[in-house]
Amino acid sequence: MFKGVNGLKPILREFPEEFTSERLLIRNPMPGDGKAVYDAIQASLNELKPWMPWAHNNQTQQDVEANIRDAYVKFLAREDLRLLVFNKETGEFIASSGLHRIDWAVPKFEIGYWIDTRFSGKGYITEASEAITEFAIKELNARRVEIRCDSRNIKSHAVPERLGFTLEGILKNNSIAVDGKELRDTCIFAKIV
Repeated sequence: MFKGVNGLKPILREFPEEFTSERLLIRNPMPGDGKAVYDAIQASLNELKPWMPWAHNNQTQQDVEANIRDAYVKFLAREDLRLLVFNKETGEFIASSGLHRIDWAVPKFEIGYWIDTRFSGKGYITEASEAITEFAIKELNARRVEIRCDSRNIKSHAVPERLGFTLEGILKNNSIAVDGKELRDTCIFAKIV
């Protein structure tokens, strides 16, 4: 079986399941989080649909809860580290993020994110992404952290730029637009340690 950093199997790697930034509590998904995430998806569908294929699925609250429980299991198995973002003071769910496309041998991770539209424009995703990057470097010994986004997603594109990530390249005609009508380019930003 594959062994990760320091010879440990990834499933045996110990690290905090939650951490904070100035305004945010960032933690692994837990059973019962589905309702808050479902409500955020419903409030944000118009903003999510141009970029997120899953936003076109007609999901029920139970579907989202099942997805959260699956993410919880993957977190425990260290296969994918979804992270939920909450307001530290009020406890309100703000965003979903995480460390994906994990390669424990390097180790490297990709940060993904989406925000409840009711909280956008307040710098929460930038703050969360910065904290998640620091977490990946300090707790997971990351040597590389990536953020990938559609070249036309200006809001998503601005996050890694604000955080000092380097635009390493643009993959031309790398994906199909969510509407399936045209090819799209993917920007790859990275922070190297």
